[in-house]
Amino acid sequence: MDWQALALTLKLATVTTAILLAVAVPLAAWLVLGRSRWLAAVEALAALPLVLPPTVLGFFLLVLLGTRTALGRGIAGLLGHPLAFSFAGLVVGSVIYSLPFAVQPLVAGFAAVDPALVDAGRLLGAGPVRLITSLLLPLARRSLVAAAVLTFLHTMGEFGVVLMLGGDIPGATRTLSIVLYNQVENFDYAAANRTAAILLGLSAAALAAIYFSGRGLSRRGLSGRGLSGQRTNGRGQNGQGQDGSRRGGSRA
Repeated sequence: MDWQALALTLKLATVTTAILLAVAVPLAAWLVLGRSRWLAAVEALAALPLVLPPTVLGFFLLVLLGTRTALGRGIAGLLGHPLAFSFAGLVVGSVIYSLPFAVQPLVAGFAAVDPALVDAGRLLGAGPVRLITSLLLPLARRSLVAAAVLTFLHTMGEFGVVLMLGGDIPGATRTLSIVLYNQVENFDYAAANRTAAILLGLSAAALAAIYFSGRGLSRRGLSGRGLSGQRTNGRGQNGQGQDGSRRGGSRA
């Protein structure tokens, strides 16, 4: 087992997920609450990596971040090395490639929030930041968890972008997906089975955590509604009983 590649993969997935959540939350809120005519174009651009072949994206990023372009040379001058074939370059590629997996669940969750609540918050003077932190995120917490887990798992399983943009440098760009490819290429199926089992186990455990947490939130929500309904009915019955006794006393 290549523990160095496992540690690098987990590090890449963690950094990418943190960056994408910081970017995707305000972007998804803008796509849901905004009124610009460019929203459809921005949403389509954010979803483009879903249909774009990973090798194509990796090739374009390799050219853009390489020393043949002005942008690549500028970044290399600032960092002292080009972004291509480095861990920082992998982060840039992973953030772009996994962007839809962070944005789409959040857009769906924010869009499911009752617009009347958003309008009420605006009438009370809440700004965009307050609406996101106090209204949208608490009501769409399951979507936030789903976005984080899907982004993390998608980054762990990346292959095409990683191979094109980072190559196979031990300790710098070699991830578990690259290790699995090398093991299969060398006909080392025993080691490939272990590597694949680790990736499969992590994916299954994370998805199970999403669904179990979602069911728990749904059950708590239903139980809370049931209790509130019982309390309301109890108050109504008590009120009717009190009204009846008052009426009976007035008649007597």
